[in-house]
Formats: sequence, C-alpha cells, structure tokens
Amino acid sequence: MGRKAQITKEMVLDAAYELLDEGGIGAVGIKSIANKLGCSTQPVSWLFGSMTDLKKELYFYSGSRLYAPMTEALKGKEALEAFFISGKIYLSNACDHPHVFRFLNVDDPMDTIGDDVAEGRSIFEFQFDEDVFKLLSKEYDVSPKLLGEAVRDTVIYTHGLALMMIFDNYRMPKSKAIKMMYNMGVTLLGNLGIKADKKFC
Repeated sequence: MGRKAQITKEMVLDAAYELLDEGGIGAVGIKSIANKLGCSTQPVSWLFGSMTDLKKELYFYSGSRLYAPMTEALKGKEALEAFFISGKIYLSNACDHPHVFRFLNVDDPMDTIGDDVAEGRSIFEFQFDEDVFKLLSKEYDVSPKLLGEAVRDTVIYTHGLALMMIFDNYRMPKSKAIKMMYNMGVTLLGNLGIKADKKFC
C-alpha cells in the first residue's frame, strides 16, 4: 500500500483559493477543502484550528496570488505607465476573478483579518495606489497633497467600476471599464499638468 501524501498548509490554501475563485467564500469550508484534496477533515482542522484562522490566512494568500503579476508588470515602467497598468490589473482581477476580488475588496476585511492585524489602516493601503504614488511623486514636481488626492480619487473611481463588473446586475465589460478608468486618470492628472499618452490605454 502506497504512503498517503502529507497535506500541507500550501495545499490547503491552494484548494481553498480554488473553491473561493469558483464559488465565493461561502463555498470554502473545512469539508469542501478536504473533499477537494481527497482527505479527511482532520489534517485541514489540525493545520488551521478554525475557519476564522483559515480565512485570515486565505485573505493574504489570495491577495498574493491575485496581485502577484502587479510587481512584474510595473518593473522598469515609467510612473504614468505604471499608474495605468496597476488600474488595468485591478479591473482585470475584478472581471476575471470576481469572487476572489469580492472577498479581498468588498466584504469587510477587518472581519477577516482583524483590527489587530490591520492596525487601523485603510483598505486602500493594501491595494495598488501606494507604489504608483511614490513613482509619480518622484518623477513629477507636483504638490504631494494634490497628487495624493488625484491618485486617491482615481482609485475610488476605479473601485466603483470594479464593483459594477463583479455584480451581475451591472456586469460592465472589462474593455469599457479600463477605458473609463483611463479617461478619469487622464482628467485628474491633467488638472495637475501631468499629460498622459494614449499608449497607456
């Protein structure tokens, strides 16, 4: 008789992520994860202790998986291009992985990760605006306050578009949302004298 494969945390999180991606957080449970892995519930429970702890780790694991392409995509890019690429990836995630996006960005994250982990930080600090703000402020001689407001407003607008993409009643096409995000970014940055090139769209 062959030796059974040892169930690891990575395997459990990977299975949980797939269930989340397929059916939302309601589809993620110790029993459903065990079924996906072809094992009993015991190793899943033993590794995480509770669904609360599993969800907390799944939150950060999901964020890493969903936004992993961001770091590579922004590498070596000029500030403006990075700004629009980050928005495009954000909207693409909402369109291509709506259940994961909702778990990370729509459901109350403090219920999942806890205030002790978040330490009162805004959910926007876990997203894409911080890095591109640093790039933009380094490249352009613009008031950090005004630039910060323009980036913040573009992020809020982009998040609104993302919400329209993940709910069936609105279901905005990805290409349209990306175009709208681009136009808003061009307008807000243009008000600060930062001219965007059409190639970023």
